[in-house]
Amino acid sequence: MEEKKDNYDRRIDNEQLINTIALFEGLSEQSLDLISAHAVTRAHPANRVILLENDWGGSVYFILEGWVKIRTYNVDGKEVTLNIVGKGEVVGEMAALEEAPRSTDVITLTKTVISSIPAQDFVKLLMAEPLAGIRLSQLMAKRLRQLNRRLRLREADSLSRVADTLIFLAEGQGKKAEQGIEIPNLPHRELSSISGLARETVTRSLTKLEKKGLIQRTADTVCIPDLKSLERVIT
Repeated sequence: MEEKKDNYDRRIDNEQLINTIALFEGLSEQSLDLISAHAVTRAHPANRVILLENDWGGSVYFILEGWVKIRTYNVDGKEVTLNIVGKGEVVGEMAALEEAPRSTDVITLTKTVISSIPAQDFVKLLMAEPLAGIRLSQLMAKRLRQLNRRLRLREADSLSRVADTLIFLAEGQGKKAEQGIEIPNLPHRELSSISGLARETVTRSLTKLEKKGLIQRTADTVCIPDLKSLERVIT
């Protein structure tokens, strides 16, 4: 009886994996079977380390629920958040493709459900499915464009940098709401790490943006009523 339950749960987990990750949309049944064959799905609490920098990459990870941050450290030992990604995203793919150690840490920000497949299965999938390879290339190109824009704004004023951080999050994981786009109301220390600003500066900038009507905050979310209006803040 317990074995039947485990098999049922595994089938549900695999269906969620296939249906959640855009990378897998429209692939052949054979390729979907390859993805499901060794997939493992686990739930994690907030602040759980999923990947560590310099570890060898034996698996590729797919986020089914929740949010994770991708971080590294600068030469002074200060934490730098490179990206925050959520449902539908893939992490750990670079180490699998390069057959090299991890280049960053991945830490959960919220309760998170993550599926993983062996790196060799992921590489086999890309070799068999050109569409999956194209989608992965598009994802990596999008991340690179976002990073380049953030680097260009490093010398901009603090309001511009905080506005750009919110736009960056909205483009990556924003959800359409009745009055604009919603993103999670992340702790100010996370926004500080992304923008490269002091936490107090981030707090003041968010207050200014809220007073201007460019964002609306609740305990859980930040709503951006008009993305283009927020973009005009960037100088």
